[in-house]
Amino acid sequence: MTTRRNVLELLAAGSAAGALSGCASATDVDPIAAWRNPGAGEKDPRRWVLAHAILAPNPHNRQPWLVDLAGTDEIVFYADTSRLLPATDPPNRQITLGCGAFLELLNLAACERGLRADTTLWPEGEPQPVLDQRPVARIRLTPDPAAAPDPLFRQILKRQTNRVAFDPKSPPTSAELAKVTAAAPAPLVSGAIITPGDVARTIDIGQRGFAREMTTPATALESAKLTRVGAKEIALHRDGISLQGPLFEVLAATGVMSREAMADPDSYATKSAIDMFGKTLKSTPAFVWLKGSDNSRVTQIAAGRAYARMNLTATSLGLSIQPWSMTLQEFPQMAALYAETQTALGASLTAPLQMLVRIGRAKPGPQSPRRGLAEHIRA
Repeated sequence: MTTRRNVLELLAAGSAAGALSGCASATDVDPIAAWRNPGAGEKDPRRWVLAHAILAPNPHNRQPWLVDLAGTDEIVFYADTSRLLPATDPPNRQITLGCGAFLELLNLAACERGLRADTTLWPEGEPQPVLDQRPVARIRLTPDPAAAPDPLFRQILKRQTNRVAFDPKSPPTSAELAKVTAAAPAPLVSGAIITPGDVARTIDIGQRGFAREMTTPATALESAKLTRVGAKEIALHRDGISLQGPLFEVLAATGVMSREAMADPDSYATKSAIDMFGKTLKSTPAFVWLKGSDNSRVTQIAAGRAYARMNLTATSLGLSIQPWSMTLQEFPQMAALYAETQTALGASLTAPLQMLVRIGRAKPGPQSPRRGLAEHIRA
């Protein structure tokens, strides 16, 4: 017998996985146009490298990147403070990681064009305790014969965050995991979780963390507001958490997946999501993690750059990857699970984990929407 729970599980396995692939929207805006031949026709090399940088992974797909094009060869890079996550990411640490990933893809694109990206981080000082209007970085692009292309550049258009169940019959090998973790340069430290007992413990912590995020009113509401249901909403916003497919459209129209239902900790939609994604998490054969020697903004940027390289390396190996960092979020209701996660993986509150990521094999899904280069360049 088909129940509403069966329907949601079907959506997760089918419609959600193919959410944006080849879709047409009611607004005739292609939400994944930025992935198709980025930078084509651009004469300014800064715009060409930026067209690749905006494809970087980032939390809740907020795409929190703003740039000024100064002079003829400079980029001044800012975090867009209108696109933060104050409920799930109060100190803006995860947003800063997304800024680091942006800088890494920018650097890969610059090298591909024979350019050196000389980057000065936080030229007006590190913003604490939250991000502000000061620039994240000032970048100068200079022709340099030594700026050799990096093989990871070729993975940018293939890279994605894959939220589906992983293949239990084909876990990543130790050699593959070693290559992924080695992609994080020193002084960052990375590692893999692969033994059954450690994987089970990490899954248990992750399940409790997801449930805590989904049942905390402020964090649930933040995610609900950023969930785009159906082709029209996805094309309109081109950011956030995308859910698309005929059944999603019906569930939204009938109120099962309304903003109110998604933000209600006691709703059927919330309980079903906890159950559904818990099952997805249980399919995880391994995890990788990343930490630094402190929790400074410089370390956070370095961690974001390292994560981008780990993601691209996983892509080159045919592996799928998805951050599962709920218990690394720093809102008060997550504090106990945050501390438990740090202790379990040998980190500390002063030198915490920056990323915790599930990794395995799965059929590739669609790319996340992108708002397009013009949205990130200030006039």
